[in-house]
Parts: sequence; C-alpha cells; structure tokens
Amino acid sequence: MEAGLVQILEGALLAAGEPLSIQRMILLFEEDERPTKEDIRAAIKMVEERCEDRGYELVQVASGYRFQVRQDLAAWVGRLWQERPARYSRALMETLSLIAYRQPITRGEIEEIRGVAVSTNIVKTLLEREWVRVVGHRDVPGRPAMYATTRQFLDYFNLKSLDQLPPLAEIKELDNLSGELALELPEAAAEALGTDESVAEGVDAELESKDGDADAAEATTHEAERADNGEQDTPSP
Repeated sequence: MEAGLVQILEGALLAAGEPLSIQRMILLFEEDERPTKEDIRAAIKMVEERCEDRGYELVQVASGYRFQVRQDLAAWVGRLWQERPARYSRALMETLSLIAYRQPITRGEIEEIRGVAVSTNIVKTLLEREWVRVVGHRDVPGRPAMYATTRQFLDYFNLKSLDQLPPLAEIKELDNLSGELALELPEAAAEALGTDESVAEGVDAELESKDGDADAAEATTHEAERADNGEQDTPSP
C-alpha cells in the first residue's frame, strides 16, 4: 500500500495543476481507506527523494505541494514559450514589496514612504493578480483600505510563509530581494523586483521615527510619574 500511496500522490500532484495540501491529498481516498497525515508526509518524503536526479522537484509553498521545473533549467525550458513573460514595472514591484513588509498598509502610507503617488493601475493589477487583497479599513478620516499579501502571492514567489522573507535590515537594496529568496521569477519580474535604496531607507527611517516617538513618550510618562511621587532630579555639582 505504501508504494501505491506514493504513486497515487505523484499522479495527483502531476494532474492537479495547482498546489495540493495534505488535507486535499487525504480526501483523494475513500473514508474507510484514508491514510493518516503521517502516512502522507512519509509518502511525500519518498516523492521528494525520487525527484533528486530529475529535471523537476517537489516544492512546498503556502497552499501545499507542487511539482515544478528546477530553477537552474529555466533558461532552456523557458524557450518552449515564444511569448515573453509579463513585464512588471519597477513602481509595481516597489509597491508590492512595501505591502509584503509593512502589511497591513494603506495606499497613502505607501505613497508617504515612496515619496510619489501610487497609480490606480498598479493597485488594480495587484488585486487582479490576487497578490494582494483588502483586509480592512484604517480607522481615520476617509477610512482608507488596508492591503496585505495573499496565499497566491506566497505560491507565486515559492514561499511557505512571510517568515521566509529576508529581514529588511539585511537588505540594503531591495533590488536584491529575488537573489536573497532564491526565487525563480519571470525574467522581467526578476529584473524589476524590489525597491531602490531610497525606498528601503524610507522604511527604515519611518521605523526609527516611530521608535523615537515611543521612546520620547515613555520618557515623558516616566518624568510625570516621578513628579507625582515628589521626586526631582538632583542637580550635578
């Protein structure tokens, strides 16, 4: 049964055309013969081992497991398609990067960090690609929409979770984000991915500003508490 389970999972993964979660794999079987999660994980391990010397691999992303061509073969396999990959502008990828790192974030907050307006077409494209979604509205005048990334975003960039994003402090230029993540991207997207150094510095500056405001508020509160307790600083001689 174990060898049969491996073959069934291989066939399902090949035919699915999308990532399969462990739960979906279990539901492939009749109720009285369903394998346990441990059985599925053991079979997945065997599938991974079978792929070691092949031109494709089994990869786990946010939505589950899928077969995909190995990244180092992309240059050859990509020639099967005459159409060039969709080109994504630098502004779009800057916006997406900021949403990924600062979510939930509003359009106005993105514009404040980037220093330029965010085109309506950029937001529309990200929503249509289902890379981002509206997760709520900021409780300020106008109630602007707050954006966050989606499971489809994680799947597209071969990520299991947002924890796999490299720490922002380690990236001087987010142009290097694709290299840090070792992602296989469409050629144009790989060239455009990330933000320039000024945007990264803008994020850092905003974080430092917020930290400074918090420190100042804490110091003010501390002084007020000391005053209430009748404490005063002793002048230095």
